[in-house]
Amino acid sequence: MQYRTLGRTGVQVSTLVLGAMNFGKLGHTTQGEATAIVDAALEAGINLIDTADMYSQGESEELVGKAIAGRRDDIVLATKAGMPMGDERNQRGSSRRWLVTELDNSLRRLGVDHVDLYQIHRWDPTTSDEETLSALTDLQRAGKIRYFGSSTFPAYRIVQAEWAAREHHLGRYVTEQPSYSILQRGIEAHVLPVTEQYGLGVLAWSPLASGWLSGAIRAGREITTSRSAILPARFDLSIPANQARLHAVEQLATVADEAGLTLIQLALGFVTAHPAVTSAIIGPRTIDHLHAQLAAADTVLPADVLDAIDAIVAPGVDLAAGEKFDTPPALLDPALRRR
Repeated sequence: MQYRTLGRTGVQVSTLVLGAMNFGKLGHTTQGEATAIVDAALEAGINLIDTADMYSQGESEELVGKAIAGRRDDIVLATKAGMPMGDERNQRGSSRRWLVTELDNSLRRLGVDHVDLYQIHRWDPTTSDEETLSALTDLQRAGKIRYFGSSTFPAYRIVQAEWAAREHHLGRYVTEQPSYSILQRGIEAHVLPVTEQYGLGVLAWSPLASGWLSGAIRAGREITTSRSAILPARFDLSIPANQARLHAVEQLATVADEAGLTLIQLALGFVTAHPAVTSAIIGPRTIDHLHAQLAAADTVLPADVLDAIDAIVAPGVDLAAGEKFDTPPALLDPALRRR
């Protein structure tokens, strides 16, 4: 396992992060299975675990908390808040009211007195940066969080938050957690240059592109990944973007074979090769998935392999641009762009 410094924090983290999104109802992962995955990940050298309050509506945090009991000090523990946690209109977002309440809920579910990294799951356009950063700064000073970060923020919102922290003399985000894979490279054109400029650590989620780069999706095979049942449009081959992805996957599989690598090793090695990226978040649903992904722990792709990838999916290009989660609200709601 390789280790890198998380932004400018001085904290050393593994280049592979154990993501716990599949723990609980979403991935049908039991406590015993979750604990076995955590055990194997820690044994392999992973020292950062990432979860969120909304993963299976809190169940993921509960499973993680029980799995790490008795060894909390050996783990860099991260969670997130901001996505809806109920039907009540204030059980979401990044207001002080909600963050203070929900952090206590997360600490209770995790069975700990603090988390190392608390992340805003999505940019909340209804809440000012000053409100959010002020709440996070107070929670940090109270010892309930060590650092705080953003997740899936557009580049201009990362910059705005940095300036708001300076203007109001508040703590600043130290990490960003964006979606990044060979098939979704758009952040290379805007987000990653900004994170490098401001010295943020980058924890990349979905490095296997929701299973497209797992090796399970190939031409002529029935698509049976667990995500295909949850998000069928992402795997519908009548959609041009998915046809483009499948075409790219076939070419990437050839590159991997010629380099003596699995497609998973190629995909994870690509993400961790970017100098702006600290770690890639893996989200195994089973112990077998974990072992297949751990095989990439020390993968370093040579220049000729990276050049071959660039020839298949150009730098800065998203093959499925419609799946981005950082689109400005005015592009989604016509009422916001008309007088």
